[in-house]
Amino acid sequence: MHMIEDNKLGVIYTTGAYILWGFLPIYWKIIQHISPFEILAHRIVWSAVFMAVVILLLRKHKQLAAEIKQLFQNKRNLIGITLASIMISANWFTYIWGVNNNHVIETSLGYYINPLVSILLGMIVLKETFSRVQWVAFFLAGSGVLYMTLHFGSVPWIALMLAFSFGLYGLLKKLVPLNAMFGLMIETLIVSPVALLYLANVEGSWGNMEWFSWTTVFVLGSGIATAIPLLLFAAGAKRIPLSMVGFLQYFAPTIMLILGVFLYNEPFTDVHAVSFTLIWSGLAVYTYSRIKRMRKYEKIAS
Repeated sequence: MHMIEDNKLGVIYTTGAYILWGFLPIYWKIIQHISPFEILAHRIVWSAVFMAVVILLLRKHKQLAAEIKQLFQNKRNLIGITLASIMISANWFTYIWGVNNNHVIETSLGYYINPLVSILLGMIVLKETFSRVQWVAFFLAGSGVLYMTLHFGSVPWIALMLAFSFGLYGLLKKLVPLNAMFGLMIETLIVSPVALLYLANVEGSWGNMEWFSWTTVFVLGSGIATAIPLLLFAAGAKRIPLSMVGFLQYFAPTIMLILGVFLYNEPFTDVHAVSFTLIWSGLAVYTYSRIKRMRKYEKIAS
């Protein structure tokens, strides 16, 4: 009974995380009058502040200190987590820039492609083997991106940047396993000095800020908006099978796509329709094979 309840909680937490991530474009649109670099810098700094408060409230500061000490004793892991912090910063910037420059549909495309980019990186770096079904999935998704590139005459670089930066971030996190809470704290701490230096040199970032305006509320709240979905995801993902996580992750880009088309009136052309259909087909094939394999493992385990 306890396991069923735990599973239900896992689904609720993980779904909540992906739904919040899906609606995040609305958040960045509210403060789109601020430059993407400035939003990114604030997001990094306030994420670090919020996570520090959470860690202190949960009295986990000693464990965090131990994790940081261990990192400094292992040069390879320190380089890995530094690269991860650069990758997630690049991902955040591309996402904010894309949303605030009316490319919400393309950002959703990036997160649809991401799982397949992760497979590709796993094959290249970790020498994982491709199954026949995964090759089919990858071919379909690749065809979708190629179709869009040829018909629009330009590479969907926002989507590819999002997919590859997040894919590389995931790969680096796999190579340097860290608790999700401590991971975000350490990553934001690594890039916070650069963010603070940038904000100190941007006119109006601190001195001319209206402390009792909605803009300030949303800027300061960017840390909470970043951390809460991540904490929900960390709490949920450990309670449910990986196949379920794989299925639920499509909530976020689907919500982004709906927002782009119906709320922000971005054009969804016949080219988009063909490209997205090819990518969705690839994802359907990939998800089906993943669920089938996970069920097989679960049967063996039980």
